[in-house]
Amino acid sequence: MDILVTGGLGESGRWILDRLAAAHEVTCLDRRLPDDGIDGVDYRRLDLTDAGAVFDVVTAVDPDAVVHWAAVPVAGTHAGVDLYRNNTLAAYNVVTAAGRVDAPVVQASSDGAYGFFFAEETPLPDAVPITESHPRRPEDPYGLSKVVTEEIAKTVARREGIRVASIRPSWIQLPEEYPCRDPDYVEDLAAGAGNYWSYIDVRDVVDLVEAALAGVRNGAFDGHEAFNCVATDNALGRPLRELFEKQYGDTPAEFAVEGDSSAYSTAKASRLLGWEPAWSWQHRSE
Repeated sequence: MDILVTGGLGESGRWILDRLAAAHEVTCLDRRLPDDGIDGVDYRRLDLTDAGAVFDVVTAVDPDAVVHWAAVPVAGTHAGVDLYRNNTLAAYNVVTAAGRVDAPVVQASSDGAYGFFFAEETPLPDAVPITESHPRRPEDPYGLSKVVTEEIAKTVARREGIRVASIRPSWIQLPEEYPCRDPDYVEDLAAGAGNYWSYIDVRDVVDLVEAALAGVRNGAFDGHEAFNCVATDNALGRPLRELFEKQYGDTPAEFAVEGDSSAYSTAKASRLLGWEPAWSWQHRSE
């Protein structure tokens, strides 16, 4: 299978690229060429906000599927308008071009789309666990860009008849780093409150991307679907209800999580894609 990957030079993107290149013919699009590329990957340098360049390359490659993982990955590192412009234009160009060549798409969204983490004052979710149907209420350019990215996917899926899976990771951890276990994080309850102490190992992200690729190609669903991508436990290993009560002095009225489980549900990815998160901070060095 020929797969086109965008953003394969970022930290999580390289993990995805490495896995896919082991089994498929892969073309990688990014703003720069790598200093140390992966064997067998055909790297192309271009600006994904340039619609003409994107359409030129995508139609020439004519991939069987597209993994769109390129974006400014977090708020606060760029001017808000630049972040929004980059993320939304890149998504529009890539997903639209994929639709024109009838290629299904797996793309990076984020739990930032819900609007919790970058809100001026973190709101309580409507219910716990947080499912993909929870309202998305971002206050920041990054979260807004991810809402628009998902709406672009819905539009192209309707118009072109392709399937698109949007993955919503929550704070991706690399095995050799795991900042969610640094003392400054673990000892300060407020440090992780913005996403309710959630995280995901990059190896689980890669597994979900692979499961989603199989799903969009094999008809696991129609049109567009979004999927939470979060570890089953919280990063502090403490009862989630206790964490909410200590940090916020309250919990959502509907609170159906026991013990140290995550605030997010991954049941949808399990049901439609057969994916279950396998990694935890408790065995991160394995």
